[in-house]
Amino acid sequence: MQNRFIKNILFLLFLNLLVKPFWILGIDREVQNMLGDALYGQYLSIFNFSYLFYILLDLGITNFNSRNIASDNKMLSRHFAGLAEIKLLLGVCYAMVIFAVGYLNGFREGFQLKMLFWCGINQILLSFVLFLRSNMQGLLLFKADSFLSVFDRVLSILLMALILWSGWFSLGHFSIVWYLQVQTLAYLCTIALALYLVLKHVDHLSFKINFKFFKEILVQSLPFALLVLLMSVYSRIEPFLLERLLDDQGVQAGIYGRAYRLFDAGNNISNLFAIMLLPMFTATLQNKLELGNLVKTSFNVMVAMTGIVLIMCVFYSQEIMQLMYSPEEGETEAAYLLRIGHYAKVFPILMGSFFCLSTTYVFGTLLTANGSLKQLNLVAAAGVIINILLNLIVIPRFQSVGAACTSLCVQTVTAFAQYLLCEKIFKLKLGWRYWTHLILFIGSIMLCTWLTKMLHISWLLSFGIGFAINIGLIFVTRLLSLRELVSLVLPSEKR
Repeated sequence: MQNRFIKNILFLLFLNLLVKPFWILGIDREVQNMLGDALYGQYLSIFNFSYLFYILLDLGITNFNSRNIASDNKMLSRHFAGLAEIKLLLGVCYAMVIFAVGYLNGFREGFQLKMLFWCGINQILLSFVLFLRSNMQGLLLFKADSFLSVFDRVLSILLMALILWSGWFSLGHFSIVWYLQVQTLAYLCTIALALYLVLKHVDHLSFKINFKFFKEILVQSLPFALLVLLMSVYSRIEPFLLERLLDDQGVQAGIYGRAYRLFDAGNNISNLFAIMLLPMFTATLQNKLELGNLVKTSFNVMVAMTGIVLIMCVFYSQEIMQLMYSPEEGETEAAYLLRIGHYAKVFPILMGSFFCLSTTYVFGTLLTANGSLKQLNLVAAAGVIINILLNLIVIPRFQSVGAACTSLCVQTVTAFAQYLLCEKIFKLKLGWRYWTHLILFIGSIMLCTWLTKMLHISWLLSFGIGFAINIGLIFVTRLLSLRELVSLVLPSEKR
């Protein structure tokens, strides 16, 4: 069973690495290039606003359903229809909340309400996709679940590719609403496929909402739901605050969005790593096995991956932004370089935030596996307070750069707090030698990246050489060994 689980997690990682970065760096980037920073910034503000309330669509049902069916497959037939009806009611409540709160926060123009409508519809449909996938996960149909995890994005990529590059559509009239409607269609197709696959395993349907059962789920899941809500606020509120606090029609939110794009792509990968860690930490804690080596190895992997990405993005921020974003039609070279300079100021700060956030996928996942949700919620609540207070101070003066600095500050504080909690609860003793080793590794890749950038060659070539050497430094500095990597993906009896 363990070997089967690991193989399917790796299959899931492979599919997501294949599809989602292309969506973020290809399709989404091209859409912003066409729309411009102002309009895309308005969209990003509204999208992140709709995402803040996403937990209202789930309230822990998806997680509960997966575990419930895994313990007894008959639960699928018994609860599927009732849970689906509850999801519909939650969808109605979610829609009412985002429109009411959105109206109070100034989303009153027709076009803004239109974007909010489609963003809300897509969040509701996504929640249904995840609910249907939870049934597949509970039935241990991991391969089908892996395909469903990328099916909507594949459809969206194909449809957007036709719109953007086929020449069949007049791009002079391209609207962000098209972009949202394409995702709506992709989600509907995914729901139809997922529903077909789930209903094949349902013996009978009983359309009766069991509110007592729902209350039990809610009581069990409320701490986790609160945690997701708080983390969503302090991780995604910056574009919304930029658009609301600045009278610039969303330009600074758009600049933030361009710099955030690689953060988003990297975060998708780091988050999948957390998916793999959660059952490992849970099994280790339940069986009272030695925890230190697993924590060290997983943290080393995360530092190795994200540390190299961070350092190279800091040294090559201007070049990376120029590679991703071309001059706009009629834009002078001076205006283009000035615009790229704005992106390049925000970009490395956000990548520092990405590095800190990625470390929480180790220590935060360990605390989640232990059920330490009260402590995690306190840390997340502190993160929300710090985020909002700092942004209210720095955004009016420093704009998108200030928002990025706030993100870095909050992610650093929450990451450090989670580490301290793990040290206290699990008696982790990593020691000064361990931290010296990590500092040596970070210093080595900084020196290597600086030296390779000084070479009088194409920056892409120097970037490639530096990246290859930095990968080698992982093993030269003995941050990781091949044996440790194998221990993360293969059970002991297979090694």
